[in-house]
Amino acid sequence: MHMLNPYCGVDRDSRGVVRLTICNAGPLNILNSAAIKGVREGLEVLATERAIRALVVVGQSEKSMIGGADIKEMATLDQASAEKFITGLRDLCEAARAFPAPVIARIPGWCLGGGLEFAAACDFRIAAHDAKFAMPEVRVGIPSVIHAALLPRLIGWGRARWLIMTAATIDAPTALSWGLVDVVAPEGGLDTAVESTVAAILECGPEAIRSQKALLKQWEELPLKESINLSVGVFGEAYLTGEPQRLMQGFIDRKR
Repeated sequence: MHMLNPYCGVDRDSRGVVRLTICNAGPLNILNSAAIKGVREGLEVLATERAIRALVVVGQSEKSMIGGADIKEMATLDQASAEKFITGLRDLCEAARAFPAPVIARIPGWCLGGGLEFAAACDFRIAAHDAKFAMPEVRVGIPSVIHAALLPRLIGWGRARWLIMTAATIDAPTALSWGLVDVVAPEGGLDTAVESTVAAILECGPEAIRSQKALLKQWEELPLKESINLSVGVFGEAYLTGEPQRLMQGFIDRKR
């Protein structure tokens, strides 16, 4: 594993798949300001590499990918420093959401608060059979903010309200049934489930995938009519890459 900085380790394979490991954040991968900054900077460095076709984010231990934000640090904050802290976490989540290639959150164990916000900002969420999810902020006197705003889009307003306003913990099967995660792996099968998702991405055109991710991000933010009309130009621009011509011809030739 190559360390981009003390909090961000990277493994690469020949297919263009990168595994980013969040390091040196304790057994539950609890993020303080330094860890937040380190992982964000790592994502920003990797985002410049066009050869990356998929990014898998993992924790250093099997107890969590990100267990949450550092409550010990947050307990010392005032209004100004609280806004600075949460801005850093916002920028980390946004770095995942804006990453040009698909980002897969590999979720064992606990996924809480800021960890769930980060997972929501990823494109795919693959959970272990015993993963647990919660937004416990209101129990410690703060609201859930930043990328918790994605939760109603993922699971609907009613379930988002329940999760955020009761601080309830839900298990992996519930998270799957709600649409909070995409896959729940059987016991011992988390990496196999992640690899299955990676394999599906690699079957697709890399330029088309990048374009589709960018378009989906815009669809989240634009009214429907604007989203539809924007798509026309994006479709045409795809032909400038040569990828449609190559892949469509391959499909046609395979059918002969």
